[in-house]
Amino acid sequence: MKTFLRPWLVAGSVVALGACTVGPDYVRPGVATPAAFKEAQAAATATPLPAGTWWAIYHDPALDALVAQVAVNNPSLAAAAARVREADALVKEAQGAAYPEVGLGSLKSGRRNENDFGVGVSWDLDLWGRIRRDVEAHRALAQASSADLAGATLSMQARVVQSYFALRAEDAALPLLEHAAEAGLKWHEMAQNQYAQGQVSRANVADALVRASNAQLQLADARSARAKLEHAIAVMLGQPPESFTIAPAPFDTAVPEIPAGVPATLLERRPDVVASERRMAAASAGRGVAKAQTLPSISLAAGIGVRRGPTGTVDAKAPLFAGGRLEGNEQHANAAYDEAVANYRQTVLDAYREVEDGLVDTSTLASAAELQAKAAAAAAESDRVVQNQYREGVADYTTVVDAANAAVTAGRGDFELRRRRLGASVDLILALGGGWQP
Repeated sequence: MKTFLRPWLVAGSVVALGACTVGPDYVRPGVATPAAFKEAQAAATATPLPAGTWWAIYHDPALDALVAQVAVNNPSLAAAAARVREADALVKEAQGAAYPEVGLGSLKSGRRNENDFGVGVSWDLDLWGRIRRDVEAHRALAQASSADLAGATLSMQARVVQSYFALRAEDAALPLLEHAAEAGLKWHEMAQNQYAQGQVSRANVADALVRASNAQLQLADARSARAKLEHAIAVMLGQPPESFTIAPAPFDTAVPEIPAGVPATLLERRPDVVASERRMAAASAGRGVAKAQTLPSISLAAGIGVRRGPTGTVDAKAPLFAGGRLEGNEQHANAAYDEAVANYRQTVLDAYREVEDGLVDTSTLASAAELQAKAAAAAAESDRVVQNQYREGVADYTTVVDAANAAVTAGRGDFELRRRRLGASVDLILALGGGWQP
């Protein structure tokens, strides 16, 4: 029995040494953080982003219903969620290395290492904290994986919202294009009749045909674009396009003011920044793992055999020469940490730039929106007046066609600018980290 207990008595005497953890403890490096965003001009009364459901700021129930399906049904996000579970499992695997391993099988028993069969226990003592650092690294990587999932979810939600606004812009443009196409076909028919009566030349007929063809082509392109946007949204929601439909609706979504907040909050709000910081923490822990591998190790083994009963051994090793492998591994870990620090700082800088870009876009597009809206309203009024004049015999039909085409151009410009403004607001929300809360 003394032979069986001796290794575990030795273990008890060295467990106190196990409190030693080599390698530097992780401290997040400082980064330059501005006090405020340079381009921030949002009003102080801007509505805060809703936690989680950031798209609710657009007050569109149809949009709410679509985006709510993203995290549930999107296959790419399901794959990212599986990667999170994989990372969590690796944490458990790393933690398991700190405990003794019990098994049934052959044993080395006695002073002459005679073979025996029974229950054996083996334990690698974590003298220098190698296992603890390894667990620390895997836990940080699991947290990075969770942040990656949050970032992928936010990005996919933004894509759905952007596609939805583009689809609504096409919905708004289609009636204008249908009106212009109808006017063009009617003018071509009238030109053919006038040519048959000798009132106009063949050139007039050709000109009418060109106008009618252009109007039909624009209408076909718009219908095709809407269908493709609907297909894209279906796939992002994990549904086959043939069974998915979004009913036409007015494009009347108001462009919200987005609160920029304080730059320092990006370090906690943006999933990609958090993921980069967690990978930096994992790389820091990796330095401790590499350092511990250069130091002595102790392994214990004990068991109860069928023939010889209790037995136990202590295996102590100290690396003397490994051809530079251990030194190279330590240098690699230090370089990997330096790389992670540089990547983190670059990620933070990119985050600040994306917010500043988003603030510029929302500001400049807002300045142009009022003029474009006035132009669209004026063109629509001109189209209405010209149609009335034609009915009264005051204007000819070429004027009607020209007014309809002008209304299409101005109206589509207005819808496109509104879509771009809404898109810029989505980009800014994305740059700010959405409604994610770590």
